[in-house]
Amino acid sequence: METFETRATLSIVATPIGNLGDITLRALQILKDADVIACEDTRVTAKLLARYDIKKPLVIFHAQSGPQAGRRILALLGGGKQIALVTDAGTPGISDPGSELVRMAREQLGNAVRIEAIPGPAALTAALSIAGVSGNDFIFLGFLPHKKGRLTTFKEIATSSRTCVFYESPHRIEKALAQLAQLLPENGSRKIMVAREITKIHESFIEGTPAEVAEYFTKHPSEIRGEFVVIVTA
Repeated sequence: METFETRATLSIVATPIGNLGDITLRALQILKDADVIACEDTRVTAKLLARYDIKKPLVIFHAQSGPQAGRRILALLGGGKQIALVTDAGTPGISDPGSELVRMAREQLGNAVRIEAIPGPAALTAALSIAGVSGNDFIFLGFLPHKKGRLTTFKEIATSSRTCVFYESPHRIEKALAQLAQLLPENGSRKIMVAREITKIHESFIEGTPAEVAEYFTKHPSEIRGEFVVIVTA
């Protein structure tokens, strides 16, 4: 069995989803104390760190970085290092491969590593907070499948008795809204809300029937950019 110099720490650090002022005081302290920061894109994380005058070594960890990146971070943890894991925006592990690193750390290092949550911004909760719908009972679907299973997922949303929330990219938002308009009732009993670019300069919130929201983006192509959170009410 391997031995470890000290009990390592893996901090799962939520970062702003747009406005850099949204980071918590605790998150800043963790980033300052970390030996290494594991991030999705060094350019994005470097901007955040520069804003708060934090200088730390950065290592890459994202969906395409492969198993070697995970092994490198585990080796650092095995040496007793303090690692802060961040994503480009929001909370690692929420529609993000950070959950894979946490799983690897738990399975391979066990009690030799302390895994802690440094909570903060998430587009999911931010969108629900301004939607005016109950957050007591909803289904979060993350990013929908690009191809296989996509139509099946839309059909499940259409027949769901719960509010459904998912993330969408600017490349697929129009098609997503068009499909929902086809599948959801035409009587307007279920509404669609689209939160775009939350906390950023061009933040917007569009609400209406499926057909109305789909038509809005057809008529306003300049707004088909950025990050989208789609809420389909029950």
